[in-house]
Amino acid sequence: MSKKKVVSIQDRIPKLKEQRKKKANRRLVFYLSIFFLLILMIIYLQSPLSDIKTVAIKGNSFLSEEEIIEISDLEEQTNIWIINLKTIESDISKLPVVSSVKVSRKLPRTVEIELTEHKRVGYLSVDKKYHPIIGDGTTLKELEKPVGDAPLLVDFKDKEYLKKMTSELNDLPENILHIISEIHWMPTKDNKDRVYLYMNDGFLVDGTIRDFANKMEVYPAIVSQLTSGNKGIIHIGVGAYFEEFDNEVDEEKKESETQD
Repeated sequence: MSKKKVVSIQDRIPKLKEQRKKKANRRLVFYLSIFFLLILMIIYLQSPLSDIKTVAIKGNSFLSEEEIIEISDLEEQTNIWIINLKTIESDISKLPVVSSVKVSRKLPRTVEIELTEHKRVGYLSVDKKYHPIIGDGTTLKELEKPVGDAPLLVDFKDKEYLKKMTSELNDLPENILHIISEIHWMPTKDNKDRVYLYMNDGFLVDGTIRDFANKMEVYPAIVSQLTSGNKGIIHIGVGAYFEEFDNEVDEEKKESETQD
């Protein structure tokens, strides 16, 4: 029968004291680390090191960086931790052109503003002034001249029909929107929705505001089937078909209307 080794209490006391000492030292290091970390945080928060140095803006096309910064009321001397991100987002989102906005802190000293703007669907021509217009019919401040990324809307004197037109343009694929040069509202007694389009590829389109986006989707297919050099009018009202210019009078009429 084996005998168990007996350790006296006198032998265990030094080991217990050593273990308690190590635990106390670890606890002291932990509390000192927390203390100095808090001191560093206080110094950081109270010093210029926590002031905004950069406002990074992404996604803006219509709005300048200066306009956005002015609306956000952000300044370089402002502490990055006291700004209210939700308030800034709310202020910027009130701009008609803004679809959505996200404001975030990027440490150590940057505030990032990321915008999504409404699609610019055209430029409204009024007394030789050009107002960018978005999909809900809202017109923005005038420009000296169109940028060329959307068609010119001419003679839209009725706001109801203008809003219907811009709504359709908002649903139009980008590749088709960008090849439209001008859209003229030409209502008749029987058809208030009639529009006349001048395309960048030289064709004319006789169409209607009603269901315009869907009907214009056939335009590339129609053009692809035409013989190179053929020019004329593509009708997309009731049905879709091509009518070639058959004499010089039609060409002269086209040139005259373009100049007007």
